[in-house]
Amino acid sequence: MIVIGEKINGAVPKTRAAIEARDKEYIQELVRIQEAAGCDYIDVCASTDASVEYDTLCWLIDCVQEVNTKPICIDSPDPNMLVKVFPKINEPGLVNSVSLEGNKCDILFPLLRDNPEWKIVALASSDNGVPYTADEKVANCFALIEKAAEYGITEDRIMNDLLIFDASTRSDCLSAFTEATRRVKEKYPNTIVTGALSNISFTLPVKKALNSAFLVLAMEAGLDSFIGDLTNRDLKAVMMAADVLLDNDKHCRKYTTAFRKGEIGPIK
Repeated sequence: MIVIGEKINGAVPKTRAAIEARDKEYIQELVRIQEAAGCDYIDVCASTDASVEYDTLCWLIDCVQEVNTKPICIDSPDPNMLVKVFPKINEPGLVNSVSLEGNKCDILFPLLRDNPEWKIVALASSDNGVPYTADEKVANCFALIEKAAEYGITEDRIMNDLLIFDASTRSDCLSAFTEATRRVKEKYPNTIVTGALSNISFTLPVKKALNSAFLVLAMEAGLDSFIGDLTNRDLKAVMMAADVLLDNDKHCRKYTTAFRKGEIGPIK
């Protein structure tokens, strides 16, 4: 399971306050705890007004790169902003994100073509809006993979975000996602399926239960990755337990090692 740590995002109230105060130590502690929890990428997203996004991202990148050992997932809804800050990142990582909206592919795929060690998050959305059904998710995902191939970008460099919607408004949020996941993996077995896990519990109580249940069911369908909070020990325990049951952890070695190290424990 490839985990993208979500905590350095200006949409998170405490992180936003730290960004506004230019509290470098707070941001760097978020890097440390997410890496210690086992995150594979550290998402860096300003979530600020466009007029200050560049300066904010530059400051965040500098803060992170003083302490990180895991790659950065540079995150902005503006493809031109991603291109603009790209040279500031010292090591290959993940660009978040491209989609079929507007000219995003034409801006970001050349960047990936010219930097073959980088990967990209591809949102399964288009100018027609966000895709709620499995058919829409799959069609958009296939179109993105095929478009990327025109630039020489192979499927294994694409992390396909099939878009997780909140259970409070979409009763079919799980079935649409898992059906799309199975179909994508069937046609493109080497591509990566991901999603923003906490979306599923938006506005609902007992978020941990919903996030954990969705994660297990999506993993069974072929989910390879998620964007979320691995510092939540209970979530990490559920993820590792699911890997055991899905035969992704031979002889339960990773699971038992994590328990012995105190990385997982009794679920509260």
